Amino acid sequence: MADTIAELRLPTQELRDDIPFYTKTLGMKLNSIYPADDPAIGVFSGHGLRLRIERGAAEAPGTIRILTDDPDGFADGARRLTAPNGTKIEIEERNPPLVMPETVHSFVVRRLKDQAPWIIGRAGMHYRDLVPDRLGGSIIASHIRIPDGGPVPDMVHFHQVGFQLIFCIHGWVDVVYEDQGDTMRLTAGDCFIQPPEIRHRVLEASDNVQVIEIGVPAEHVTEIDHEMTLPTPHLRPEREWQGQRFVYNKAEDAEWVPFRLPGYICRDTSIAENTKGVAGVQVVRRGEGAPQWAAHDTDIHFTFVMNGTLTLEGQGREPFQLEQGDAFVIPPGMKTRLSEPSVDVELLEVTLPGVFNTTLGDPSA
Repeated sequence: MADTIAELRLPTQELRDDIPFYTKTLGMKLNSIYPADDPAIGVFSGHGLRLRIERGAAEAPGTIRILTDDPDGFADGARRLTAPNGTKIEIEERNPPLVMPETVHSFVVRRLKDQAPWIIGRAGMHYRDLVPDRLGGSIIASHIRIPDGGPVPDMVHFHQVGFQLIFCIHGWVDVVYEDQGDTMRLTAGDCFIQPPEIRHRVLEASDNVQVIEIGVPAEHVTEIDHEMTLPTPHLRPEREWQGQRFVYNKAEDAEWVPFRLPGYICRDTSIAENTKGVAGVQVVRRGEGAPQWAAHDTDIHFTFVMNGTLTLEGQGREPFQLEQGDAFVIPPGMKTRLSEPSVDVELLEVTLPGVFNTTLGDPSA
């Protein structure tokens, strides 16, 4: 393909007024100007842009966003400017710090039979929202499915997140990760912890693969990496991304131990250890003894019913009969009881932070 150049055209009334703004204030280069006797068109380049500023052009002035590592040192620290031709200029951080919204606590119950809509999202995957209010923007929990198996039209990408979990509940999916070796197959009961900004790509999936994806905060950016090819040549299992390690936890390796709530057992996914306490993930089954009332003091407490049935009792609330596909969030300090679990009940519990206190006790006491 022959070399090509793309220009963005902007209008002006008087080009002579725009030249010092675009060259001196914004630090762009003037590439060409014509006609010489009465300049009407100027072409400028810089910051990855090529602008054709043309007298009498029909387009609106538009907005240019300039992202820089030093916004205070750019344009004398101004963050909002207007060029003589009317174009608005926004100066922003190139890599702004991740903002973690304060959790707006609420008691949430999301039932599969309530027919929450499936939305077609990135790479053709179907998404069902499990926490509609997002707890004030602090978390997104999605039930994701790919109805038709085969190759997935994904690209090497990464997420600007504080925490992200992928837990497979049905079928299988093949994924490759930066510095983690060859393709890994996630099957039902397995999970990945994707540290912030680790590059990865979904390659192939079985028919009707289903996963639960937890992301913190709720709104986070997905960026495509057009330079990296996966798998990478190095195997670095001990590498950390912002203090977190990649985790590939397999259900077949599970050791079941008593859960923090009487009447249940659990298997730890080692996620609290590998995220340095940022989050904890447990798979929970019915155990010996009677379930009891309890309260917790962790900030975010999310549970998804992967199999079986149980009753969620909440202090001052009508009980909820829950089944496979349902999800709930319990705010800190609220007393609840997970009663009447079926023999085959299996729960996915995700908490942030991963280490917290549980207090047992009847609400009438």
